Amino acid sequence: MSFKIKFGTDGWRGRIAEDYTFENLRRCAQGFATYLLDKGYQNKWVVVGYDKRFHSENFGAAVAEVLAANGLRVYLTDGATPTPVISYSVLAKDAVGAVNITASHNPPTDNGFKVRDEHGGAIDPDGLLEIENNIPDSDTDVKRISLAEAEVQGLVVKFDASEGYIEHIKELIDWQPIKDAGLTVLVDSMWGNGAGWFTRLFEDGKTKIIEIHDVRNPIYPEMQRPEPIPPNVDAGLAATVANHADVMLVMDGDADRVGMGDENGVFIDQLRVYGLLAYYLLEVRGQRGPIVKTLSTTKMLNKLGKIYDVPVYETGVGFKYVAPKMLEVDAMIGGEESGGYAFRGNVPDRDGILAGLFLLDMMVKLDKKPTELLELLFSKVGTHYYDRIDTVFQGDRDVRKQMILDANPETIGGLKVTGLDTTDGFKFDLGDDGWLLIRFSGTEPKIRVYTETTHEDRVQAILQDGLKIAGIE
Repeated sequence: MSFKIKFGTDGWRGRIAEDYTFENLRRCAQGFATYLLDKGYQNKWVVVGYDKRFHSENFGAAVAEVLAANGLRVYLTDGATPTPVISYSVLAKDAVGAVNITASHNPPTDNGFKVRDEHGGAIDPDGLLEIENNIPDSDTDVKRISLAEAEVQGLVVKFDASEGYIEHIKELIDWQPIKDAGLTVLVDSMWGNGAGWFTRLFEDGKTKIIEIHDVRNPIYPEMQRPEPIPPNVDAGLAATVANHADVMLVMDGDADRVGMGDENGVFIDQLRVYGLLAYYLLEVRGQRGPIVKTLSTTKMLNKLGKIYDVPVYETGVGFKYVAPKMLEVDAMIGGEESGGYAFRGNVPDRDGILAGLFLLDMMVKLDKKPTELLELLFSKVGTHYYDRIDTVFQGDRDVRKQMILDANPETIGGLKVTGLDTTDGFKFDLGDDGWLLIRFSGTEPKIRVYTETTHEDRVQAILQDGLKIAGIE
């Protein structure tokens, strides 16, 4: 009997050739096929795409073979394709779901199996559990047809997903003023699927796009992993300064997340970016509607909600919680601490390309550089500071969770604890002064300790107290 495959916040990820094998991937594909068939989707279309990791195109083909053998029809991307483009293709192709072969921001040793629903968004926790329970114990229970035969029968059709997506985002933003603005934009694609997109969108314009890490290299030189946070962004920040760029945009390996660096080569953390995006929609574009945030992201959103009289909803960590809530309340924007942001009018999924375009539009509309945008945001909500420490953890999670719960601290980092939220991890509320969150990663064997506070001099003290509460010295 094969090992039990467990889904995390967005599907399944594993180490290539250790647990992430063709055999186990086909088992996952069979579980997803059974899930779709149980919903009555026989002979319906499913989108399958992949990233630039090792063997991803072959893993994608293997998934297509299984889905086709189960009586589903497959649109298979003709090359490595950003996750947001795959997600939008679900709507563009009237499909009932999607599979994306990517491990997103994980180390180069890993690959993954992301699933999407008929809206192009993350599947909710109950759906993920159902898929997981449908995964057969052995690949002998997996149906399979060769890719060549499936193509002959019209069960698998290869397609270019880019054209439909580009026409779609033209409806969401007028990028001609950005093309004419004469900006210099440093784009770090992190060796991933975002390569070439901004260059393509702004060709023949006055704005200059300089790309780095824009070819396929699945060992990800100059970074630990394709995750748009320090120290992985350090090479991009240095290139921003060297090229006298006005801004840096950095996307993760599958381009569903975005990071930002200012004109001085200083990283702007993802909580501040979320604050900027929400302020842009509310103030610059005059939109109104609910904001959805995970409990690990910024209180600046709550303050903006009060200023602009829009509701703010808080969910557990991961788009499997954010996407359903966005659909439920018709949210204007949804996002999480990892740098993933989704927008009304688009699919309820993270989109690093569209988020990057909105940030550039904000610079152009307000005629301000990134540092000036932050000053404007802080004039509304006050200055907020954020940091996070990730620690590898191999022990018994239940024992450690009980220890954290029993700690019951009165103060953290010298600030009074005003409440505890155990929706997803352990979030200690510090009132207007901020919060501390301790939670276990859903995709890796790690404990994450996060904080946001209005006191710059308390950030490290809060994190150190958080490590002690978590039993990490």
